[in-house]
Amino acid sequence: MENLSGKEAAFLYLKLGYTHILPLGLDHILFILSLFLLNPKLKPVLWQATAFTVAHSVTLGLAMYHVINPPANIVEPIIALSILYVALENIFSPRFKSSRIGIVFLFGLIHGMGFASALGELGLPQNSYLTSLIMFNIGVEIGQLTVIIGAYFLLGKLFGHKPYYRKYIVIPLSVFISIIAAFWTIQRLFF
Repeated sequence: MENLSGKEAAFLYLKLGYTHILPLGLDHILFILSLFLLNPKLKPVLWQATAFTVAHSVTLGLAMYHVINPPANIVEPIIALSILYVALENIFSPRFKSSRIGIVFLFGLIHGMGFASALGELGLPQNSYLTSLIMFNIGVEIGQLTVIIGAYFLLGKLFGHKPYYRKYIVIPLSVFISIIAAFWTIQRLFF
């Protein structure tokens, strides 16, 4: 990858960031969907996504510049627990609370360390290190926005205003996500 021009590296890392979410990032997809489900309007989910983005951008940058060195065997189970937490909150909290944005920010710090682990395996070209890092992050954001917009048009716009939305969509999907996240937590802790 060292032989790539700056433009080629930028495009490659944009694509790698996007594919890290779609189709490869099922854990991140489920986290974003969990954020969306409780309140299927764009404004609340975009506030949460912004807090998540700011936080994971910070830890991704710190990890890639070796300021922090988070061990994957700790980060990965916490990522799974963050998905479990948000899905359970969807089940037990009947409405979106603004305090969730702070919690999402904290989880974003952890997820950024997970992104750094994945990006560390890929490596960054020395001749365009910062540009590639930024483009990877932008690719991740475009992937997340794709999930949010897809969820909005498939669920929010069609069903979000229906009286049965919580009972037949939020709770069953959140239970499903909780089961997957609990499995991942156990798997990442013990296997």
